[in-house]
Amino acid sequence: MSFGFQVSIDAADPHAQADWWADALGWEVEPQDADFIRDMVSKGFAAEDQTIVYDGQLRWREGVAIRSEGHPRVLFQLVPEAKTVKNRVHFDVQVGQDNVEAEVERLTARGATFSHRGQQGPHSWVTMTDPEGNEFCVTR
Repeated sequence: MSFGFQVSIDAADPHAQADWWADALGWEVEPQDADFIRDMVSKGFAAEDQTIVYDGQLRWREGVAIRSEGHPRVLFQLVPEAKTVKNRVHFDVQVGQDNVEAEVERLTARGATFSHRGQQGPHSWVTMTDPEGNEFCVTR
């Protein structure tokens, strides 16, 4: 038996996080059908307070996903509490040996924060945090 999966990330602002990570990875934010959302609200299957207007579009407040062909879907979901400890899971953004420094600069300009450089044998990486403080690594 084969199973699919998605990665779910807790976020204080899932829509901003989805935009940031879609840009960082070169993916796309999964569209949400405003007509479907309005229909669910009008039929009583959802409430107005479960929606949000973000970037001029009606969306579900609780979450939004990003996607790219051939990769697992990543869902950013609203949670009330702030991040308080180190991630148990993180992304390794693989950019190729010659592109690490340029990618660190690009992501820093987009709101990431440099944390530290690491190396184990011939493998090296740069640990950074996204705008909500989630750790990730830029690797070759």
